[in-house]
Amino acid sequence: MCGIAGQFSFRAEPADKAALAAMIGALSHRGPDGSSTFAEGPVGLAHARLSIIDLAGGWQPIANEDETVWVVFNGEIFNFVELRRQLEQRGHRFRTHSDTEVIVHLYEDLGDDFVDELNGQFAIALWDRSRQRLVLARDRTGIRPLFYTQVDGRLLFASEVKALFTQRAVPRRLDLEGLASTFTYWSVLPPKTVFDGVFSLPPGHRMTVDAAGMRTERYWDWQFPEAMPPARREEECAEELHALLLDAVRLQLRSDVPVGAYLSGGLDSSIITTIIKNHTDTPLRSFSLTFEDAEFDESRHQIELAEFLGTQHSARMCRRADIGNAFARAVWHAETPLVRTAPAPMMLLADSVRAAGYKVVLTGEGADEVFGGYDLFKEAKVRRFLARAPQSKWRGRMLERLYPYLQNSPAAGRAFTQRFFSEGLDQIAEPWFAHIPRMTTTRRTLQFLRPELQPAALGWDPKAALRATLPEGIERWLPQGRDQYVEAHTLMSGYLLSSQGDRMAMAASIEARFPFLDHRVIEFANRLPPQLKLRGLTEKYILKKAMQRELPPSITKRTKQPYRSPDSSSFFRDGQPIEQVAELLSPSRIDAAGVFDAGAVGKLMEKCRLGRALGFGDNMAFVGVLSTMLLHEQFIAPAAGPRQLAAS
Repeated sequence: MCGIAGQFSFRAEPADKAALAAMIGALSHRGPDGSSTFAEGPVGLAHARLSIIDLAGGWQPIANEDETVWVVFNGEIFNFVELRRQLEQRGHRFRTHSDTEVIVHLYEDLGDDFVDELNGQFAIALWDRSRQRLVLARDRTGIRPLFYTQVDGRLLFASEVKALFTQRAVPRRLDLEGLASTFTYWSVLPPKTVFDGVFSLPPGHRMTVDAAGMRTERYWDWQFPEAMPPARREEECAEELHALLLDAVRLQLRSDVPVGAYLSGGLDSSIITTIIKNHTDTPLRSFSLTFEDAEFDESRHQIELAEFLGTQHSARMCRRADIGNAFARAVWHAETPLVRTAPAPMMLLADSVRAAGYKVVLTGEGADEVFGGYDLFKEAKVRRFLARAPQSKWRGRMLERLYPYLQNSPAAGRAFTQRFFSEGLDQIAEPWFAHIPRMTTTRRTLQFLRPELQPAALGWDPKAALRATLPEGIERWLPQGRDQYVEAHTLMSGYLLSSQGDRMAMAASIEARFPFLDHRVIEFANRLPPQLKLRGLTEKYILKKAMQRELPPSITKRTKQPYRSPDSSSFFRDGQPIEQVAELLSPSRIDAAGVFDAGAVGKLMEKCRLGRALGFGDNMAFVGVLSTMLLHEQFIAPAAGPRQLAAS
């Protein structure tokens, strides 16, 4: 795990070494063990290292034998041992024992198709001296970030936007369309970002850059069947999945430093820790978050599994005050508005992992998207059922089974329930059907924009924007496949793996790894009949079946409780906003930023101060406004100029 940065001049001007040093210096938290640069002709590459594989020899940039191919990369290639063996048999010579070096030799043999052979999580920048071309590539599911912008005839790229902002020529403006996307999908639909003129290479894409320009293409994507797959024995599917998971964990345990694991108390992290314990020689060291609020705390389940496995376990208690104090730092690392506080506790957990002497942790993220674990998939199934049989006697019973972990369940009030589950029934065949309730709830934040900005923001069509990113023929897929695809390409890649994943781990110089996102596991799951993932309203059915012999029944039979943390209540003490919030959301600061309406924000803050925030909508709006103001303070305000907001 590392940070990368670089530049390419379309005018064939020499690389700016001072700019390279400044860019990589901004990423020292991603690579605290040292940095190095390479500059040749129009290209410059820079790397900040977090030493995990080949501690002595794995320094980057790394070249092939005749130094015609150079590479820097952020992440891990988990199957590098197997790839190296194949490459050596084909006559390639290696200078190091690092996973990085397999990239240059694969490129020699396969050209741009080298990415197809990689099992890993990565953002890669490769310079081909012979062809005078730069190749950028990002892993299949978007675990590792890669941003870019063009300025003064140069392409600048980096693992984080703050590295791009070290260059004075790069403008610092919030993008109104980016804000509208964030306040709909919790993240910006790629390739755009929340910063005007700054773009993100989408997951599963590569870009080639030369004097003629830039060309981007997709090399991998999630695929789902149009017709019901042929029936298969459940036992056979469970056995195949079990073997795949074992191999995915085995590969992701490869490291020359100790590896730990997150243990939330839920099914997914329990599976990862159980596989480590039962099927590898890796000492099992686990870490978890606990909360003072019983609604969010899962410590009982964490302790149960830690005792069951005999793991060396430690927990990081997270209080509301901790979240309030850490939130600004979380926004600085996320580099985007947040609509939930959940990233902040994850950052504090990563701090505790680093303090314990660990650089690498395995996590259960991704299982819900791959195996149909979220409430969203259940909601969509219920809503489709209601559209077909609105008067069914089973309706009430189905709704009662949803959200057992929520104090204020959407299924608790009859009138609200009717509105919630009836919303969007005229769009039942659309790819975004499952996401309509979430989109509606989150978009309430747009009401707090300044009046003159609202027409453009509300006029941005989130469904048209999403459709432009979807594959041809998605309408013919089975409904659950459509639901899973949209979830994987919005919430998962844009928020969970970024704001709550990579960024919070790297804030503490920690590498998080995601065995459930091994592309072989995804491709296997996508071929399964939908009922093997969501059986009735039982989520992740085949995953539970694959692991039922190794886990306590209390884990496999437990209804999923999504990870959440206290939101607006984290920013008030004894009925008053904490100092930073009071200052940042004061009318004068709101007006100076020019993004939100001071009067509307004041009413929202008073509502939250009195503890009268209504459900997800008010909480998301408050956190969204606060995080946007923090983002403006951290990244936009330091730039010169009046209004720092770009309308798309």
